[in-house]
Amino acid sequence: MAPMRAGVRADGVTIAAVDPVRDGGAVEAWVRARADATPFHLPAWSAAVARGCGQPAHYLVARSGGAIAGVLPLSAIHSPLFGRALVSSGFAVGGGILAGDDGVAAALAEAAWALAGRLSTPSLELRGGWLPEGDGWHISRESYAGFTRPLAADDDAELLAIPRKQRAEVRRALGFPLTVEIGRGERDRAAHYAVYAASVRNLGTPVFPRALFEAMLDALGDEADILTIRHEGRPVASVLSLYFGGCVMPYWGGGTTEARTWRANDLMYFALMRHARARGCTTFDFGRSKPGTGAFAFKRNWGFVPAPLAYATRTADGVAPRVVNPLDPKYSLQVAAWRRLPLWLANRLGPMIARGLG
Repeated sequence: MAPMRAGVRADGVTIAAVDPVRDGGAVEAWVRARADATPFHLPAWSAAVARGCGQPAHYLVARSGGAIAGVLPLSAIHSPLFGRALVSSGFAVGGGILAGDDGVAAALAEAAWALAGRLSTPSLELRGGWLPEGDGWHISRESYAGFTRPLAADDDAELLAIPRKQRAEVRRALGFPLTVEIGRGERDRAAHYAVYAASVRNLGTPVFPRALFEAMLDALGDEADILTIRHEGRPVASVLSLYFGGCVMPYWGGGTTEARTWRANDLMYFALMRHARARGCTTFDFGRSKPGTGAFAFKRNWGFVPAPLAYATRTADGVAPRVVNPLDPKYSLQVAAWRRLPLWLANRLGPMIARGLG
């Protein structure tokens, strides 16, 4: 991590980068005490991104009177294909500025932009949280929507909370010869990566390094696990989920082509709702999707109502913002070609590309 000396502002606020592994204890306690925190604010998340993808962490902490007053987890993303950016949080759908008041939040945004300059990263991306306006910032509220709703009291109530057509698909899945496995061991990790890699190849996108998933599971402990659906012993759907603040978030998941036959994805999410309820969770966060996509429609079919997500981007003068969305028309030929790659080749090439998406 590049050194960043703490500077005292006129308002008495100091901001410095901390090592998320060595100095993360007090920061983690502060984050967990905040109702608006996410798992992406945890120092462990930043450390796992650095370890799993080789993208350095620059975790900024603001202090006032010696006490923590705000945090901003940042990953310095470098990609030969997609350029350089400072991202909060790396490989996350959230994790932007978390602060006690607007003054501290503004100071963190200012410090992050200064850090981007020192690191020669021409773009700074803040995902959710307190968002700065003016001074070259661009706010987007149309690109993504989030899907969150309370978990029901039991399985019967959960089924009734699902709209009729989708409920019928879940009932069909419950009648098929499928088994549900939940764990964090090597069998779970191998099954998840095999399924996830096949799923994203079929969508035309490169797979993340397995090291990223390994690092997350190791860093987050029992706040992350894998649920896998098997048919005749073969994994056909699998999801790595996060648990934080009473909320479950199925984060990296997918299914093989065989999963459609057995409605394995439908069973996977229903089984995750049951599992999360047993863990004491009260909220199900289906993650983000772009309007107009199949994933967006799928989540609405489950009865989730989309809510716009707000992100902020600032770029150096004369520099265009990064475009890393595979749905962008400029990538249509690459997506079509990637879908035709043999899975072994996609799995070899994919991590080298995907580690730079951030």
